[in-house]
Amino acid sequence: MVTTFERGGGVRSVAVPIPDNPLGHTLVYVVESDRGPVLVDTGWDDPASWDTLVAGLAACGTAVAEVYGVVITHHHPDHHGLSARVREASGAWVAMHAADTAVVRRTREVRPERWFGYMRAKLAAAGAPEEHLAPLLTPRTPRTLPGLSPALPDREIVPGELLDLPGRRLRAIWTPGHTPGHVCLHLEEEHPDHRLPGHGRLFSGDHLLPRITPHIGLYEDPDDATVTDPLGDYLDSLERIGRLAPAEVLPAHQHAFTDAPGRVRELLAHHEERLAGLLALLAEPLTPWQLAERMEWNRPWAEIPYGSRNIAISEAEAHLRRLVKQGRTEPVAGSEPVAYVAV
Repeated sequence: MVTTFERGGGVRSVAVPIPDNPLGHTLVYVVESDRGPVLVDTGWDDPASWDTLVAGLAACGTAVAEVYGVVITHHHPDHHGLSARVREASGAWVAMHAADTAVVRRTREVRPERWFGYMRAKLAAAGAPEEHLAPLLTPRTPRTLPGLSPALPDREIVPGELLDLPGRRLRAIWTPGHTPGHVCLHLEEEHPDHRLPGHGRLFSGDHLLPRITPHIGLYEDPDDATVTDPLGDYLDSLERIGRLAPAEVLPAHQHAFTDAPGRVRELLAHHEERLAGLLALLAEPLTPWQLAERMEWNRPWAEIPYGSRNIAISEAEAHLRRLVKQGRTEPVAGSEPVAYVAV
């Protein structure tokens, strides 16, 4: 069954499924322009997802072959996965922020063995036990898995500039945090429902979602040793979106919603509470792995699958890095693997 939504004002959406994922689907937005439809994200690279996108575009009164351009909010495979197929079928351009394009380029160039070696060293430094590291010694990962050979974009999204949507005003806003090159897209046009207060509509990707908080972890890159602060980036980006005060938010998951400033306040409060909770845990020295084991997740640590534990460790490290930058936590001198303690 294909699910599409009429958003009004030349905007529709198609729910493109994500296989075996609790999120369920990615909302791909179809924006009319004088040169043909432009997609905001494309969905997961999977045959059933592709069939859904094709059928959804037909239900919206258009076709893949008519797509003029693809604007990617960020490089993750549930957003960027089908970009290559859309471009091949239509000749459309694919645009992405330079920081995420760099990630895509490195992903295409780095051999899986290099990546698994990097992950093993990183997890060992975080205090992961040997039984967690063992599968990374002899990985068996085919190169055809989604996300390992993503499409290289052919256009750059420049923050603050209007994108190439003839007859529309779609402006890029750089909102790093979930990824280094995540962008939101502000449709600077009067909302079809004139009763709503605010300024236009915002395609928010994963930056601002109505009921869940996006994953904020360290930016993983085997060939980049830059000390980043993704959580700090995310909180700063949230405040910018709050000040923008769009009339409606069109996210990539769940459903559209209003009161963006209110949702921003909730997320800022959530992360401050989480940081305070971690400080309480860090009354004793803990490695990132030990901290993740004690943090609150959507299920007990023992029930969290292997891959999700890696994501949890990355999130714990991002929060630790924020606390260190704020001067609220510091590494314990001489600890190996490194442990952190509140100050």
